Amino acid sequence: MTAIRVLLADDETMIRAGVRAILAADPGIDVVAEAADGREAVEAVRAHRPDVALLDIRMPRLDGLAACEEIRRTTPGTAVAILTTFSEDAYVSRALGGGATGFLLKSGDPYELMAGVRAVADGGAYLSPKVARHVIAELGGERLTRGAAARARTAGLTARERDVLALVGAGLSNAGIARRLHLVEGTVKGYVSAILNHLEVGNRVQAAIVAYEAGLVTEG
Repeated sequence: MTAIRVLLADDETMIRAGVRAILAADPGIDVVAEAADGREAVEAVRAHRPDVALLDIRMPRLDGLAACEEIRRTTPGTAVAILTTFSEDAYVSRALGGGATGFLLKSGDPYELMAGVRAVADGGAYLSPKVARHVIAELGGERLTRGAAARARTAGLTARERDVLALVGAGLSNAGIARRLHLVEGTVKGYVSAILNHLEVGNRVQAAIVAYEAGLVTEG
């Protein structure tokens, strides 16, 4: 199999070295370029066309959020995953709107970092479980009612659609969901489209958040 090609952008040299070392432990992932700021990241993506751009949020010249938006606009074939810390929750909603499909903790489990890169490269959406809890809290003003609201939003889904939504929330791509549920990938694509329409959300990450809020996703 062809290795997943990754661009790594962070203004801290030590962080880049640590993340690169973690990803190097996975023979299926290859860091093809690094950048120390958002502008370098955008230029490197255009030059190298990686499968995944792994971006820190706080960087000079152009922050990770603006870089995410520009990468998704100019190089849509590159998926974007955001490296975050708990102190940066307020930025996540903008990253969602900018097209990021992965949210990973710098201080998280190395396995989550590798799994997240693989998920977004495969067309899925990946939220570290700890990030997901904070994203849900950030995106909702009425925290005590969000679970009930999400359950109400998913109540009209069929049992099979709920199964698919749960796996979207777990970060699986259409192909991964098809394998898990023994379905044809085209059928899964139809289910996902129907789910997004029913929930009135624009992308898989927003659907994944609803899945978390509704209690459809269990942490492994």
